[in-house]
Amino acid sequence: MALALILVPWCFAAIIFALRTESARPWLVTAGAVVEAVLVVIALVLSEVAALDGWLYLDALGKLVLGTTTALLVAAAVYLPAYLAQHPAKSNRLFCTCVMAFAGVVGLMTQAHHLGVLWVGLEASTLAVAPLVYFHRTPRSVEAMWKYLLVGSVGIALALFGSFLLGYAVLHGGGTPSLLLPDLIANAPKMSRPWLHAALLVLFVGYGTKMGLAPMHTWKPDAYGEAPGVASSLLAGALTNCAFLAVLRIHRIAVAAGEVEFARRPLLVLGLLSMLVAGVFMARQKDYMRLLAYSSVEHMGILALGIGIGGGAVFGALLHMVNNAQTKGTVFLTAGNIQRAFGSKSIEDVRGAIRRVPVSAALFLAGFFAITGPPPFGPFLSELTILTSAVDRGQILVAGAFLVLLAVVFVGMGTTMLAVVQGTPSASETTERRPEPLALVAPAACLLGLVLVLGVHIPEPLAALLREAAAELEGP
Repeated sequence: MALALILVPWCFAAIIFALRTESARPWLVTAGAVVEAVLVVIALVLSEVAALDGWLYLDALGKLVLGTTTALLVAAAVYLPAYLAQHPAKSNRLFCTCVMAFAGVVGLMTQAHHLGVLWVGLEASTLAVAPLVYFHRTPRSVEAMWKYLLVGSVGIALALFGSFLLGYAVLHGGGTPSLLLPDLIANAPKMSRPWLHAALLVLFVGYGTKMGLAPMHTWKPDAYGEAPGVASSLLAGALTNCAFLAVLRIHRIAVAAGEVEFARRPLLVLGLLSMLVAGVFMARQKDYMRLLAYSSVEHMGILALGIGIGGGAVFGALLHMVNNAQTKGTVFLTAGNIQRAFGSKSIEDVRGAIRRVPVSAALFLAGFFAITGPPPFGPFLSELTILTSAVDRGQILVAGAFLVLLAVVFVGMGTTMLAVVQGTPSASETTERRPEPLALVAPAACLLGLVLVLGVHIPEPLAALLREAAAELEGP
């Protein structure tokens, strides 16, 4: 089963690449995503999924990330055929191949229990996602792709260097060098503290670059802004979750070494800084796709902040990871529909979308409210959990800064998002309604429905998985 989660999507990717029929490829992506979803469901209910002598092992954290990203992948795959049908002039071979290749990489990363395999998976995800950014083949999309590759490569290089430092911390402490996660956790108490501290900082920066934490976030506005909405949804809801999983793996080692307080400080700083940077750059933002990119920076900051606070906030951060992925899928898929209807992503050209694409605009607006945290949506519950935990642990200044930054983000996003949906079209703009195929709105509606359900009730299987994953991170 462990290998099937990786190899089955890659087999679909190979078939898609070899297939010469343009119209059939998107449907193979849909079929591949459904097959992968079935495998994931089976893996989630199995007591143990492992392979390669423990190099691959699906623990509670891996199950949580794998299930979350697979739900988003299925929604994107259902959306994809209708989306690509509206771009018949563009070849979809590379795009469809890369989507399925990325699905296999997610299966690899969520099971990787060796830091070398984890690093390879993250590097493979970079290469798989880059062509998705370049789909429109405009000068700006080329620039965005190369910026993503260059900045991401710096992060990957730092992550590799940090892994070496971690191995040397074991060696210097008298242990047997190994990059297997169970071995690192077992050897953690004996690690050389200076080398361990250096490794933790370098790894947090390296994997934080892939998450898009500030100030390493510079690739996000360009990549999200120029990629198709369906690709941006995978970037914001799947790729960043995999990078966050890598941060959590490193955090577990810090906990086992008794250095949890040292590990929490940089996460607190990076979390608050990311929220601040996002709030500043959201103000008066004219490009709503770039605005959503800064929203992703903010929410990655919230994830880091929750882990940095500790205690119940860890549970809140993991729940927020689930909520954020599905909410990002909603807003990016509907933003892509709006962009296609108006031929622009600037609020100078896009106003009054509710009149032209009413279903997409309504879902887009609902997604805005979900992503900024008001009840009854899921992000409200996860953000409230983080906030109350900060207060309970006596971190009043952190809790106050968190509230202020959430308010700043709400105002900054609201100005642009409301203008897109409810604004008055210019005299030259037609308000004629555009047809909205069911396949272009149903996936976003389903994701939004899931976020709404999670704001009202967390199903017990998910709650149990969240508790188990949080317990793994907090240690004994």
